[in-house]
Amino acid sequence: MADGGIVVAICQYGGEFTSGPNGNLIYKGGEAHAVDVTRDMSLESFKDEVSKVFHVDVTDMSFKYFLPNNNRTLITISCDRDLQRMVDFTTSAAQVDVFLISRVENRASKNNKKTPTPNVPGTAVQASANNVKQPRPVVTENDDNRVFQLEFGSDVAFATPPGGASTEPGILDQQNLLALVDATPREPIGLFDDSGEPYVGSEITADPHHGLDNPIVFWDDIIKGVGQEFDNVKDFRAQLCKYAIGKGFAYRFIKNETTRVTVKCVAEGCTWRLHASESSRNKKFVIKKITDEHTCGGGNGEGQRRATRQWLTTIIKEKLHDNPMLKPKELVKEIYEQYGVTLTYSQVWRGKEVAQKELYHAIRETYSHLPWYSDRLIESNPGSIALLSPMVDTKFRRFFVAFHASLHGFASGCRPLLFLDKVPLKATNDYKLLVAAAVDADDGVFPVAFSVVEDENYDSWIWFLMQLKYALSNHNYPYHAMTFLSSGQKGLDAAVSQAFEDSHHAFCLHHIMEEFKGELKKGPWSQQIREGMIEDFTRAAQACSIEDFNASIESIRNISTEAADWIIASKPEHWSDAIFKGCRYDHFSSNIVDAFNNWIPTKKEGSIVLMIDSLRTKIMEIIESRREACKVWSGPLTPSMEYKAKEEMMKAGKMTVLCSSETVFEVRGNAIFVVNLANWECTCRRWQLSGLPCVHAVAVFNRIGRSYYDYCSKFFRLESYHLTYSGTIFPIPDMDTVDFSAGANLIPPPKPRSSDKPRRKRINPNKVPTVIRLCSRCKQAGHNKATCEAIL
Repeated sequence: MADGGIVVAICQYGGEFTSGPNGNLIYKGGEAHAVDVTRDMSLESFKDEVSKVFHVDVTDMSFKYFLPNNNRTLITISCDRDLQRMVDFTTSAAQVDVFLISRVENRASKNNKKTPTPNVPGTAVQASANNVKQPRPVVTENDDNRVFQLEFGSDVAFATPPGGASTEPGILDQQNLLALVDATPREPIGLFDDSGEPYVGSEITADPHHGLDNPIVFWDDIIKGVGQEFDNVKDFRAQLCKYAIGKGFAYRFIKNETTRVTVKCVAEGCTWRLHASESSRNKKFVIKKITDEHTCGGGNGEGQRRATRQWLTTIIKEKLHDNPMLKPKELVKEIYEQYGVTLTYSQVWRGKEVAQKELYHAIRETYSHLPWYSDRLIESNPGSIALLSPMVDTKFRRFFVAFHASLHGFASGCRPLLFLDKVPLKATNDYKLLVAAAVDADDGVFPVAFSVVEDENYDSWIWFLMQLKYALSNHNYPYHAMTFLSSGQKGLDAAVSQAFEDSHHAFCLHHIMEEFKGELKKGPWSQQIREGMIEDFTRAAQACSIEDFNASIESIRNISTEAADWIIASKPEHWSDAIFKGCRYDHFSSNIVDAFNNWIPTKKEGSIVLMIDSLRTKIMEIIESRREACKVWSGPLTPSMEYKAKEEMMKAGKMTVLCSSETVFEVRGNAIFVVNLANWECTCRRWQLSGLPCVHAVAVFNRIGRSYYDYCSKFFRLESYHLTYSGTIFPIPDMDTVDFSAGANLIPPPKPRSSDKPRRKRINPNKVPTVIRLCSRCKQAGHNKATCEAIL
């Protein structure tokens, strides 16, 4: 945003929210006034302006807004930095909706309603950005070259902490240990044990009347339907519990194993039932069957709710971020007031003990191990980037890593195509691993950058992509015409367009196909008809011309108009070759990152340092092994591309070629196509889309005696493969000298009292003895045999 730029906020007051299609919130009614907002304006100043134009007191109002392309989740503006971020987010959007929700009216509406609804009176602020500047990278170094900052808007990431990193992890005192805290993503409400089974005898009750400040208002659509994927069984159980809380019903397990889970509603005779199991293809947990209808009258937000131990631990950790000295009694009160969950003192006490241990481990790694590892990685691998942002919004840590060998290999020999996805972790849900990967000249997976973030959402993806953008700019890479391939979910659609404005974004066909299959299962069609529509859908995605795309859609429309409309609404401009403007070189799925599933040993997922170092070791081995393997290759193309070329050559024998000019030819087979050798084009568009000459171009080459290999993209040549793996990732020599699991140099967490410690005996001096003990020798009271003075 340029200096002096203004965001014109159109404020609306007196209206209310209504539920729109697909669960979106729509604001209607009220009067409107205009307020100017600048990026350097404080939140208090903005509140004063709003208060003046409407003549209302905004003290008890909370400010909320929607992220781009997301009208379901409200983001709270609680400080000046949040207001600055809201302004920054309007750089690519025409306007942003911000809502002032009165807490007093909110509480009154809750008392008058049995279930939480989005109809909350408030004030909406619509802002349109003028002269908004894109985030600009700022790199600074201090005198000893140990501080490395990267600034985008209001975020600052550190490769090493101020003052530099020592050769060994540093020592934290008790005061800093309590202040430097970390957070993990929220887990669901409910009291189950770690396997998901109900924790008998310790049921937690939840108040169903929650306001918009509580996240359970948006939990009722977490479970989408058949085909939805989860990282692991723990993630599935957590999301299922959130969904049940949002819907207001309780469930019980029919099967609860590490590879399959079946649950049903606890109500007698209710038909609601869900089954999920582990996918053999990518090891993710996938919903296979669901009967999403309650015949018991549940699912309306009023039923019984249960919580989990993990949720309680997570909530307490969040509380301890703000006030590390909170006592269990205070936590019981705060959790009830905020979430409506009734807890006992002992439940909170045990949860706090677990939360303190987890916080201690996270603090130790974030402020001791990660800075040390970042410093060592940059020293041993010059040109690499290791960015640590330990305090984002005072809670979450983020760690970005891009090795120089990876960046150089991608910039020198890979196609301008990046796959974005989250790598599913099997043993932890405390953080997420984001990855950007490319493919080499032989279609092998080539990692480019990794990032450990608190959760997979718009904020984490935009942070990751901005660091990636800066890393690529360091290698003078022309990222403006790049193509990204991803699921387009979890904020990726908006984040890619925000970080890389002129890039092309393709959606993963596999994810869209699974959603389409789920929609088809709701219909009355037979398996054969459904398979036919799926084949037509695949042809529509792979169609090279608008005519072929329309023909496939019409074939589906002849069976079901609703199915055809669903496909059109799924943004085919992002997944159909006939409409997509970028080039993805015949790659339709982002699932190539599934190759990373076995790169990280499960036992190392609990430590970010060990997990990233496992990736470093694996990439180092792959670069070396592929560099050695390609030494015996011969020919201009890599083996996989040579195989594709021979397939095209075999198909070109029966075609007729007519010469129009020295570079333009007419090729006749099943249809008539025009080949332009000067522009490397064919009207079938296969040459442009794949990078390899199509069968019609091969027919021309055979006709005029040209070489096929002279017209292949440089990204498929053996020279590009050599350039991709020309770099080297060097080992970190001191890794074996540091114990990343012991933490001997740090203050240990509070040690709980052991169960075998004798209880303290309390003596009441005023208590009258009820038992009179007599001497065994003289039978008199007041003494014993050892002190008896009687003469035998």
